[in-house]
Amino acid sequence: MFFSISLSLSLSSLSLSPFVDSDTERGRDTKKRSLSLIMGQERLDDEERPESRDLYVYGGARLGPTRISTLAGDLNPKQSIKRGKRKRIRACSACSERRTAKTAIGVIAILGFFCLVNWFMLSRLHEGRVWLRRGLSKNPNRNSKLVFSQNEERKKFEKTKRKYNGTYGRMLSLAAHALAENKLEPKELWQEPREQASAWKPCADQRSWTPDDGKNGYIMVTANGGINQQRVAVCNIVVVARLLNASLVIPKFMLSDVWTDASHFGDIYQVEHFIKYLSPDIRIVKELPKNLQSLDLEAIGSVVTDSEVMKEAKPDFYMQHTLPILVKNGVVHFVGFGNRLAFDPIPSELQRLRCRCNFHALHFVPRIQETAALLMRRLRDSRSYVAPLDQHLLGPKFASLILGNESNPPLVQHEATSSSKYLALHLRFEIDMVAHSLCYFGGGKTEQKELDSYRQKHFPSLLTLTKKKKFPSADVLRTEGLCPLTPEEAVLMLAALGFNRETRVFVAGANIYGGSKRLAVLTSLYPNLVTKEKLLTQSELQPFKNFSSQLAALDFIACAAADAFAMTDPGSQLSSLVSGYRIYYGGGKMPTIRPNKRRLSDILMRNSTIEWNVFEQRVRKAIRQTKHVSARPTGRSVYRYPRCKECMCHA
Repeated sequence: MFFSISLSLSLSSLSLSPFVDSDTERGRDTKKRSLSLIMGQERLDDEERPESRDLYVYGGARLGPTRISTLAGDLNPKQSIKRGKRKRIRACSACSERRTAKTAIGVIAILGFFCLVNWFMLSRLHEGRVWLRRGLSKNPNRNSKLVFSQNEERKKFEKTKRKYNGTYGRMLSLAAHALAENKLEPKELWQEPREQASAWKPCADQRSWTPDDGKNGYIMVTANGGINQQRVAVCNIVVVARLLNASLVIPKFMLSDVWTDASHFGDIYQVEHFIKYLSPDIRIVKELPKNLQSLDLEAIGSVVTDSEVMKEAKPDFYMQHTLPILVKNGVVHFVGFGNRLAFDPIPSELQRLRCRCNFHALHFVPRIQETAALLMRRLRDSRSYVAPLDQHLLGPKFASLILGNESNPPLVQHEATSSSKYLALHLRFEIDMVAHSLCYFGGGKTEQKELDSYRQKHFPSLLTLTKKKKFPSADVLRTEGLCPLTPEEAVLMLAALGFNRETRVFVAGANIYGGSKRLAVLTSLYPNLVTKEKLLTQSELQPFKNFSSQLAALDFIACAAADAFAMTDPGSQLSSLVSGYRIYYGGGKMPTIRPNKRRLSDILMRNSTIEWNVFEQRVRKAIRQTKHVSARPTGRSVYRYPRCKECMCHA
């Protein structure tokens, strides 16, 4: 660029000099060339008409140069010769000017062409990189099939370079050696960015409206899934009831063939507290009036299934489609109701009601609270203290049991000592998650047959879809971070973060796929690893036997109250609700480890060559980037990200 500018300046300076000389000479010559022509005097303007060789005078007679000299009388032959030379000099200079201008234009055009080609090549290279990063994306200049084939070839090439075999023998050996050195733990391991996190305070309990009378009818819901999906459905239906000015019947829970739990709402949550706490918001009843109990709701069109309600439907959808049925029939029964209410856009007060339900209205029944208090006391190894969330999870009565007191004394929060701290790890590696992921976990043909059989029984639609449609391979799913972390990968992450070998680790989750053999990897590196089944006696667990949702409630409390919480699948409902609860009540003292599975997968896929110190650095950097304190992104769950003006107040 600098070269082209200097070249054009030099050329322009060269081309200007002939013009200056010719203009000076022309000025002198013009003074001498005044001619008096017959029948009037005309001035021959050589500058304006340099190519005119003949003149028309006196009615059309053509006069050449010799006749002009005769008529002029004063001019001699020497002057005419000098004049001819001057004309030739001027003509040559004009030709030279034109050649110089053409040369300059040509050079500039060539330079411009090269710049254009260079810009085009760089832009194409940049677009190519973007396509490679994003995988399958739209290419406006090429056929989409061509792009798909190119990405498939790239993925096949990557898979040949780094293929997952389900084993981490080398890395586990390096981790054991690193833990044996007993290094000091990083300072931020048990901490949040406290200054930023503590600026957010709970305030979802604030109200600025009057209660609804629920005169438009009654809303019922039978929520599907496990305890955590059901919890979300309950709070969403509370918002819908307020939106439609309807009375809410105490929710029911659907019996799932996966969870096989026949628990009712009252077996898990305190019904009276739920009704009383939300009474300033909506009207809640325990059952339908008798005149509506005899109605065939399906026959009159009052049963609404998930197939009739779009996922994350906006409030307008319920006003347009549900309210007319409610007013007409007096009752609407939602069946399923999984993720059927959008998080944005929604009025602020309704969003706050959502948070109020989740963080204030749903208290576990005393039976669960009492057993959870025993669990937490034993987790803290009898060096008990009251943590920030204990009273919110257990209530004052059962929180005192953590201190070993049967009475109900005033509770004072204390900081945990290094010997009483515990880390909760939600290892979402049950068979339902493993089968639904379509990933490979190193078990060979035996694993494949077992998981296919499970899919055929519990996920028949998924199995049918895999036969009709081509899905990404297991290696591609792992590379994209779509596979749950295995126990081996989870323990490598903990070791890389710097958790001491003596750390007490509580593993939440029921029936880990692979059983005790798979958990042996965890216990080999962290011998103080425990589960609720190890800490509670058979008699203490007996009331919860065959009730997976109630057992999951114990896991929820132990994870929420932990000094640090690590999830292995950020998409898990339990992990999402626990992390949100810790944010809401934690006061900036309850750190949560949220791995970016895609980034972590990229690190783990290099397990055959990467050195331990490099592995440590990369894992810590990846986790550090997820600890930033920020407000809830638009469209994301308030149950997981309660830092928003509707749920929390920023100081």
